[in-house]
Formats: sequence, structure tokens, C-alpha cells
Amino acid sequence: MRSKHNTADLEALIGERIRSRRIQARISQETLGRALGLTFQQVQKYEKGANRVSAGRLLKIAETLECNVMDFFEGVGSGKTAAGGTFWKFLATQDGVAIVEAMLKIRDRKQRRTVVDFAEKLAEA
Repeated sequence: MRSKHNTADLEALIGERIRSRRIQARISQETLGRALGLTFQQVQKYEKGANRVSAGRLLKIAETLECNVMDFFEGVGSGKTAAGGTFWKFLATQDGVAIVEAMLKIRDRKQRRTVVDFAEKLAEA
């Protein structure tokens, strides 16, 4: 059975998820690179999907970023990654991480809904 993802798409998807997790962990490309024995430029290439990440290297990245290696493959093969691509691209930004962290700190459901309603109104404008 043929995959809906070509290799370049898969590398880009995994790269976005590495970047997202790295930003969430508040680790610089330089720091991640040092932990992996790489330069920050090599980490950039992984994050952009320009270079393929080996299984062993991906495992080391997951360990360094304190996440499950399977997090990088969530939804792959299910057809859900295309729709979720925008989410991962946003989550791979400082603003994306800040929004998610702020929302997680709001315990009151009604207050969270107010924030969502406000964001939706801003998006319409």
C-alpha cells in the first residue's frame, strides 16, 4: 500500500514537530545540537526537513527534549496530518507555545471560552 506522504513531506512534518517540542522545552538549537554532537545549523536542517533524521538520532532528540519518539509521528498514515499541519506549524512558533501555555494556566472553563471567543472575533476582523 502506498503512503500518502512522500519522503520530503514526512521529513518536513517531523522537522516541524522537533522544532515545536524544542520550543516548548525552551531549548535553543545550539543547546540541542550540543546534546546531539551537531551544530545548530544541522539542527536547523532537521527542523526544516532538509536533512533526514535517522531513527537513532530521532530517539536521542526525543530523549533530549524529554518526549516520546512517537510524538513526532502522531497522525502519520491516518490522513489527519494534512489538516493538522497548520496546527503544528503554529505550535512550532514562540507565539503558539505561549498561547497554549497561557490557556493551560486558565483553570476556569468559562474564562478559557472567553479567550477562544475573543480570538475567533479577532480572526474575523
